[in-house]
Amino acid sequence: MDNFISQALIREQVKNALQEDLGYGDLTAALVPADKHVEGQLIVRENAVLCGQNWFEEVFKQLNSEISVTWQYSDGDVLLPDQMVCSIAGKARDILTGERTAMNFLQTLSGTATVTRQYNNELKDSNTRLLDTRKTIPGLRSAQKYAVRCGSGFNHRHGLFDGVLIKENHIIAAGSIKQAVTAARNSIPHGLKIEVEVETLEEVQLALDAGADILLLDNMSLEMLHSTVSLNQGRAKLEVSGNVTLDNLKQLGQIGVDYISVGAITKHLKATDFSLRF
Repeated sequence: MDNFISQALIREQVKNALQEDLGYGDLTAALVPADKHVEGQLIVRENAVLCGQNWFEEVFKQLNSEISVTWQYSDGDVLLPDQMVCSIAGKARDILTGERTAMNFLQTLSGTATVTRQYNNELKDSNTRLLDTRKTIPGLRSAQKYAVRCGSGFNHRHGLFDGVLIKENHIIAAGSIKQAVTAARNSIPHGLKIEVEVETLEEVQLALDAGADILLLDNMSLEMLHSTVSLNQGRAKLEVSGNVTLDNLKQLGQIGVDYISVGAITKHLKATDFSLRF
């Protein structure tokens, strides 16, 4: 698993989240004696894949660098219900102030990693890779894409700047698939791949003739997917997208496509249930 995530970005995300919650000050935590020291345990209440340690720690680091967090598991580890995930110790006021923000990051990113692992397990007997999409929580794309990697998935392009994906409206605006691909080939950096969304076998042929590197097979039937694999003959990479569920993922993985992209792993996630107890 690629563990790289920008610490500077994490600091900025945490700073913004704390400001959103803290505002002019924590009125409730102020009721606790300033010198009160506490120890606590973070417990997970359900099966999950852990993700978000750096964000969790950064919350408390920004509030009080003397707060200590000791982990029993690492990002990417599988958690079982009622396991202690980490212990925390420090000034009560600061821990209480940061608790919700830290938990929000941890439950969201663990939820992303958990659902990704569930989807990826359906593809374990195939050579097809599970990809994420740009359907992420605004401001947390890098974090969620890191969580996808923790869940054993793979990242598609990060944004509009690092990949060309020519979709239906681009084709209409450009005039045709050939015109869109030609324009892209003449303008993008050398070596960057060009992907084209196709919905019919006619469009598949047009995209192949235009020299597309990857075909995004949008909402195709199983019959049409099989026909596309045969027509393609390995010339371009094939990516299935649209109406992908846990129920049909295994079947889609046996067709012979290279990738399956799933927006649900970042936009339909269920937050993992954690509990922090002093």
